Amino acid sequence: MSQSLAQIYIHLVFSTKNRRALFQNDKIEKEMHAYLVAICNNIGCPAVLVGGFDDHVHILCSLSRLKTVSDLVRDVKSNSSGWLRSSVTGFHDFGWQSGYGAFSVSASQLPQLKEYIVNQRVHHAKMSFQDEFRTLLQKYAVEFNEQYVWD
Repeated sequence: MSQSLAQIYIHLVFSTKNRRALFQNDKIEKEMHAYLVAICNNIGCPAVLVGGFDDHVHILCSLSRLKTVSDLVRDVKSNSSGWLRSSVTGFHDFGWQSGYGAFSVSASQLPQLKEYIVNQRVHHAKMSFQDEFRTLLQKYAVEFNEQYVWD
């Protein structure tokens, strides 16, 4: 085979530092989500959907054959935090949590996951980010130590 082909969907989830609810302003939230889409697209990991809630984001994207998951997360976090700190008043000390969740998703799961991401506001009327993240870790069968999940 002369070509190298891949289609790997990644569901990234990470929070603001100390889970600060910084995206309560719809305008800032929309701008951040659009910026995250642009970063993913610019680094060759096309975004399918970006959403989230006041203190965290969900990114569904396709992973480039030339990127590792840690490269993707590093690029997304560093570029978006730099943009927010320099562009939006009151965010000079903004930062993301140091950790993240990255989960592989099959193409057959995309419709359900997209609906889940779109409905974050409704979902979080009943569940905190921490409970949601624990649920995702359990769903994707990721072993974790609670002591090291939060920063």
